[in-house]
Amino acid sequence: MSPKIKTIIYWVATLWLALGMVSTGAVQVLQIKEQIDPVIALGYPAYFLLILGVAKILGVIAVLLPKLPLLKEWAYAGFVFMMAGAIISHVAMGDAAGMFPALLLLVLTGLSWYFRPASRQLLNYTV
Repeated sequence: MSPKIKTIIYWVATLWLALGMVSTGAVQVLQIKEQIDPVIALGYPAYFLLILGVAKILGVIAVLLPKLPLLKEWAYAGFVFMMAGAIISHVAMGDAAGMFPALLLLVLTGLSWYFRPASRQLLNYTV
């Protein structure tokens, strides 16, 4: 695969990931009632949304900023943990259809991480 195609895949996946994480994170931080009720139904406290929302927004900032490769790795890992937790929570509560937005964000996280340029990778980072 050519470097140009890899770069296009990276930026498309990363921008969609950022859009999805910021939009859901903002809704969670604002404590929109339509978001609180399903979270409570899953067995989590309402304040958990604030924690997740802030983490998503900070993670997007880390992924989009140049440099900071170690912080990016932690942000990607956090996205994986959050989306895997959301998928497992929905399936455990018998709401398999509710897992698809989290599954999409998990796939976008994987694509963004896999196709990231060498300048954004921890092992290839040079000052």
